Amino acid sequence: MADQTPSGESLLFLTDEQLRKGIEAMFFAYRGFTADPDRILEGMDYGRAHHRAIHFIHRSPGTTVSNLLTILGVTKQSLNRVLRTLVEDGLVEARVGRRDKRERHLHLTAKGQELERELSDAQRARMRAAYRAAGPQAVTGFRQVLEAMMDPELRRQYQGLKEGGA
Repeated sequence: MADQTPSGESLLFLTDEQLRKGIEAMFFAYRGFTADPDRILEGMDYGRAHHRAIHFIHRSPGTTVSNLLTILGVTKQSLNRVLRTLVEDGLVEARVGRRDKRERHLHLTAKGQELERELSDAQRARMRAAYRAAGPQAVTGFRQVLEAMMDPELRRQYQGLKEGGA
């Protein structure tokens, strides 16, 4: 017998309308998820690319520019523009690699850590409220759905982050 949601919708036989509702929910949820950081960054002339860079530099201190390029999936030129402003504004420090002098290892400064905390606190509050409202089973199911939507290479990168790597 097929799994049933509380409303009785079969998870094995989703209609196009049910899928459309899910797609639209993702769009609106993403708008909500990014709204708080967008408001914080607006007055600083930073955007979502800056936020993503700050997030992943915080998540993996000392990450290389090359690794950040892979994680973010952006062009080198685009990332260099973002990093240049973050370095010039004193949020990120690029240190020369000890083993390979061509590498640049990225670290948040105290000012960068403060901004990261402000951005993350806003998103954590939103996620915490949503998770509490949905309940533990929904949280697990939500994460499973998100992971299943990832391309295999992106899922490997994500799992490396979850396990404390990359």
